[in-house]
Amino acid sequence: MHYFKETKGHLAAIITIFIWGTTFISTKVLLKDFDPIEILFIRFLLGFLFLYLIYPKSMGKTTAKQNLTFAFAGLSGVTLYFYLENIALTYSSASNIGVIVTLSPFFTAILMWIFAKEKLSQRFFLGFLLSLLGVCLISFNGQQQFQFNPLGDFLGILAAFLWSCYSVLTRKVSSFPFHVIQSTRRIFFYGLAFMIPILLFSGFNVTSAKLLLPINFFNLLFLGLGASAICFVTWGLAIRDLGTVKTSMYIYLVPVITVLTSVLILKESLTILSFIGIVLSLFGLVLSDTSFSRKTLASKSRSSEISSTNADLE
Repeated sequence: MHYFKETKGHLAAIITIFIWGTTFISTKVLLKDFDPIEILFIRFLLGFLFLYLIYPKSMGKTTAKQNLTFAFAGLSGVTLYFYLENIALTYSSASNIGVIVTLSPFFTAILMWIFAKEKLSQRFFLGFLLSLLGVCLISFNGQQQFQFNPLGDFLGILAAFLWSCYSVLTRKVSSFPFHVIQSTRRIFFYGLAFMIPILLFSGFNVTSAKLLLPINFFNLLFLGLGASAICFVTWGLAIRDLGTVKTSMYIYLVPVITVLTSVLILKESLTILSFIGIVLSLFGLVLSDTSFSRKTLASKSRSSEISSTNADLE
């Protein structure tokens, strides 16, 4: 039963990362007619409406603590992460930010170690370093140098940390007695609410002509329904089944999927450095995934059985 649950979690994470790794194409197309915050608001509004359409059941009564968790998840993982990442790209290179954002699994592991007392082995850190090296090779590809930009790189680090906070909060959300679609929908609601002040400040110049242009319409649908609605649900499922740290490690596959998509769709060439980077990223992911010893898993299983027995006795 445990292995079936883990298999579902890995599958959910792979689906999520595969879609997220291809979103750069849609975003690149949409940036010709829309500002980053406009794309962000439209995609999550579409995602929210889609989730409500497929599962309209109300959550019912929620506690103040639950609402605060939903609100902080929406603020960190929906509003601030994407917005800060977009701003960071205006000050620093895409290669810099691409590498910096992959620090998120490390931040996630540290947060889980602090707040959940989750054990981290040497294999985890070795896997982290190998994957990070692989991402560097993919991002720079021997053609650019890492040039430190204080503001842009700091915003990139802050974005990575905020996504880590979102992942930890999602772990907490998964313990609430709500359907995963209901929880994701509530997170989107708060994320959209926090975007409104930014929209009012930066302006919102979206016309029906732009929206209904076929290339824009279908790319927005892909980002809203696929990359937002479906992926945030599957990411939540992966965290529920695998745990926060294991799921976060899949972020290393985003640049791998991006490179492979570029080769298949944009007909770009696959260089030797990119190939080595892909191998290192995958090997680092596998190494980190096995960093949790069988002894630890067995201990958790025995603990769960004891808790279940005690509950039956009560």
